[in-house]
Amino acid sequence: MRVERLQTVPEHLVDGFYVLYADAFEPLRTLAAARHVLTPAEFAEEMADERIDKYVAFDDDGTAVGLTTFTGDLTAVPWIEPAYFAARHPEHAARDAIFYLGFTLTDPRAQRGRVFRATLQPIVDRMVAARGVVAFDICAHNDTVRHLSRGIERSMSAACDISMQPQDVQTYYSLQVHGPKVAAAAAAA
Repeated sequence: MRVERLQTVPEHLVDGFYVLYADAFEPLRTLAAARHVLTPAEFAEEMADERIDKYVAFDDDGTAVGLTTFTGDLTAVPWIEPAYFAARHPEHAARDAIFYLGFTLTDPRAQRGRVFRATLQPIVDRMVAARGVVAFDICAHNDTVRHLSRGIERSMSAACDISMQPQDVQTYYSLQVHGPKVAAAAAAA
């Protein structure tokens, strides 16, 4: 298996990766309050965005079997605030050493663990060289049920000395209105 760091994903691979992406993220439509599923056009735009690196894993016959997105330009990630991370990590911000780990996709016919490790290794190498901070987000379902943050922490700590802590939590509430207060309704009558 080989991994290539691409600035843009060739158009002939985008549609296939979108199928993997949609399959992986579609369940989050009903499991997470925030929108996690990009439209095909938004996905294609991200695949063409040169500010976001795409680590593409190819198997021995040259078939693309995995993709991980990663950037050092936090302005490329519309749902995060770069100033938030710069304020908390000023020394890293001064060195342009704050990064964002986007998503990882693996063809289900491939060995998922092997593909994930293969695409993660060049990112680990970059992080070690930069002595950087890498941010990522995980919805509550994927963190409490699938334990993705622990998996990322284990993978990274196996390769380098790290410390990891939550940065922020966005909590969505719903308030259901059942009608007027009984006393208010009686007084109005």
